[in-house]
Amino acid sequence: MDAAESAVETIQHEMTIFARRARASAGRMHPELSLVSYTLLGHLEERDGCRATDLAAHYALDKSTVSRQVAALERAALIERRLDPEDHRVQVLHLTEAGREILAQVTRSRRAAFRERLAEWPEEDLVRFAAYLERYNAGPAGADAE
Repeated sequence: MDAAESAVETIQHEMTIFARRARASAGRMHPELSLVSYTLLGHLEERDGCRATDLAAHYALDKSTVSRQVAALERAALIERRLDPEDHRVQVLHLTEAGREILAQVTRSRRAAFRERLAEWPEEDLVRFAAYLERYNAGPAGADAE
C-alpha cells in the first residue's frame, strides 16, 4: 500500500471515530436532541425554514425518515409548520422560539467541547485543520450528504 492509500485509509478510520463520537455526544448535550435532530434544526435556522422534502433531498434521506424526525421535533415544540406565503398548498418548517433556544444551547455546548478538546493545539494547526475541513466538505457536488 502506498502512502496516499494508507492516508485515505487512516482518514476513513478517523472520520468514522469522529462520527461515532458526535452521535454519542449529541445525547449528552441534550437528551431529547439526536445528532440528526440537531442537524435538521441547524439547517432550518440557516435557511430560515424549508419544506420537509427539501430536508430529505439535501441530506439524501428517505422521506419517511425525515417525516419521523419532523414529527418528533413538532411533538417537542421545537419546530412548527407554516403555510408558504407564495403557495398556500405548501407547508414550510420553521424553528419555534424553544427550538432556537435549544439549538443555541447545544451549539454553545458543542463549541465548548471542541474548544476543550483542541485547547492544546497551536493556532496554526487549528487554522490549517479548519481549512482542511472546509476543503473536504466543499468537495465535489453531490459526493456525500451532510
